[in-house]
Amino acid sequence: MDSRIMDVLGDRVLELGPKPDASSPYRNFKLTRDADGLAWLLFDREGASANTLSADMIEELDKILTELESTRPAGLVIRSAKTSGFIAGADVNEFRGASDARAVETSIGRAHAVIDRLEALRIPTVSVIHGFCLGGGLEVALACQSRIAISGARFGFPEVMLGLHPGLGGTARFTRLVNPMQAMSLMLTGKTIDARKAKALGLVDAVTEERHVRNAVKDAVFGRLKRARPGILNEILNSAPVRGLLAWRMRSEAAKAAPRENYPAPYALIDLWEKHGGDKAAMLKAEKTSFANLMVTPAAQNLIRVFFLREQMKKLAGSGNTINHVHVIGAGAMGGDIAAWCAHQDMHVTLADMKPEPIAGAIKRASDLFGKIMHKRTDVRDALDRLVPDLDGEGVRNADLIIEAVPEKLDLKQKVYAGLEPIMKPGAILATNTSSIPLQDLRATLQKPERLVGLHFFNPVSRLQLVEVVSHDGNDPQILKAALAFVGAIDRLPLPVKSSPGFLVNRALTPYMLEAMMMLDEKIDKRTIDAAAEKFGMPMGPIELADQVGLDICLAVGDMLRTKFGDQLPPTPAWLRDKVAGGELGRKTGKGFYSWKDGKADKGAALSSSSEPTPEMIDRLVLPMSNVCVACLREGIVDNADMIDGAMIFGTGYAPFRGGPLNYARSRGVQNVTATLYALAVRFGDRFQPDAGWHDFK
Repeated sequence: MDSRIMDVLGDRVLELGPKPDASSPYRNFKLTRDADGLAWLLFDREGASANTLSADMIEELDKILTELESTRPAGLVIRSAKTSGFIAGADVNEFRGASDARAVETSIGRAHAVIDRLEALRIPTVSVIHGFCLGGGLEVALACQSRIAISGARFGFPEVMLGLHPGLGGTARFTRLVNPMQAMSLMLTGKTIDARKAKALGLVDAVTEERHVRNAVKDAVFGRLKRARPGILNEILNSAPVRGLLAWRMRSEAAKAAPRENYPAPYALIDLWEKHGGDKAAMLKAEKTSFANLMVTPAAQNLIRVFFLREQMKKLAGSGNTINHVHVIGAGAMGGDIAAWCAHQDMHVTLADMKPEPIAGAIKRASDLFGKIMHKRTDVRDALDRLVPDLDGEGVRNADLIIEAVPEKLDLKQKVYAGLEPIMKPGAILATNTSSIPLQDLRATLQKPERLVGLHFFNPVSRLQLVEVVSHDGNDPQILKAALAFVGAIDRLPLPVKSSPGFLVNRALTPYMLEAMMMLDEKIDKRTIDAAAEKFGMPMGPIELADQVGLDICLAVGDMLRTKFGDQLPPTPAWLRDKVAGGELGRKTGKGFYSWKDGKADKGAALSSSSEPTPEMIDRLVLPMSNVCVACLREGIVDNADMIDGAMIFGTGYAPFRGGPLNYARSRGVQNVTATLYALAVRFGDRFQPDAGWHDFK
């Protein structure tokens, strides 16, 4: 066999030391010893495809350490037996519903004792890391004397995404081992780094290929591997006066991204390092208390809830994707970006439009996107090869899925379908990316309406994870199943939704944006309106969002929804029509409510204290969203309250630390919410009337 093929195959098979004995006393680990006297300890969580650290795993590790302390092998190699990676972090199930900080501190204390014991072993210890090494997994690796990464490994501390910071000694060990500025930055952002970057930082001592693991391990254990040592700079940066200065800078950076009252975790981490960064033992002790206090905050519990909402939505996709070739019609902002995303996710994509210019623009945007999100130039090249310009629309004949993304005009879409249907292959799916037109209207002229579904993506496609999978009464269930599996296959989260005007997300967002227009009519400063939404925790205010989406689109969706829901929605002001007629459409034309430069809104000087938003302004913007979500639940548009919360978070960026609009209503109190809506209805009009669905909402 060709030696190059041998090399490739060799890199797929993990080097796991001697073959373990079938009669191992351990459930989640395998412990063996090789001819050199090295112990190989393999993490292999029972019944799981990935390793996570649960209380029972930690307890079993403690027993193994007792055995190793008494048998004293020549060295210890720690590895994962899972092909998916090293350890993907803690078992988040154990964090749910925590309400007693002292109980959390006691249990985290037990885990700390085990990791401390691993660090104190009087034999050389080396962790060999492939795939993902995150959170608690990275904390296990940090307790070893040396770390060897297999190229392709990725490292990170994602705890901040759950409203936490590392809690198994990582804050103390990481800031001592590598430049604390870099260590803090990684923990504060939750970003991951690759093996090369980890080596440059001094987090790992060597990067190697799978076939060289045995030699690398021997070098590490027998002292031939040059270990990364913290330099004098680390000592200086960890000294008290410098910590004070750097912590002040970190806090001001953190404040730009998220306020302390909404996201306490980054600030707790900065406080911890500022107070104890010079003293490892004190920092390890304080970390336990800080971690436990964060765990019981509403922010952490809601972010943990969001983690499980994502997992639940992933499961809705099911498996068994049958779509390989996607044909996209319409190379505008949405169509072009959907095509690029599908090509990025290994799909073969043909992109059609009436003119060559939009296709060229879409390919350029795709190239920019791939450059940002892909690590290797060869991967960028391969993705661009999969995205094929198709001016004649020949791709329709072979496509498994056709996504139509032409402008929101019923007659135009129906005309497109008339040309497609006769040449589509049997079993192919016809999908529309419409954001507003009910599928009942679109299917009227189709010969095979059962294969029409809605696949409604959100802008920007590369960042917002939600896709509404819209069904109508005449759908073939197999087509719907295939559409859900496709959404999962392109790493997006599907929301099954019944067709009705605006579906879920646009119907819930429209009152939020139109209410902002009403406030403008009342001469409230646009920046105050945006600040009200941001204070609640929205990623951007409704005025800036309208500019981002495009005022023409906002107007069209608003008009369409008002024909259906009438006075349940705020009226569209005449001046908004004038703005659109005059070509001031927002970001895409450089001017809307704000002037736009390089993709950013120019908001001018900071707000004066007299222009601060009031609690009433916040309620006027956000409570109608909860009200519409309850209406959609009552009408059966979406049949699950959790999925509605997930959709609003992943489709609009709705304040994640509040756990979604229905969860927010639940935690605020349904009585309080309905009473506030009644009071707003008396003051501002019937659009605030609470929906009948609140009576049954729990």
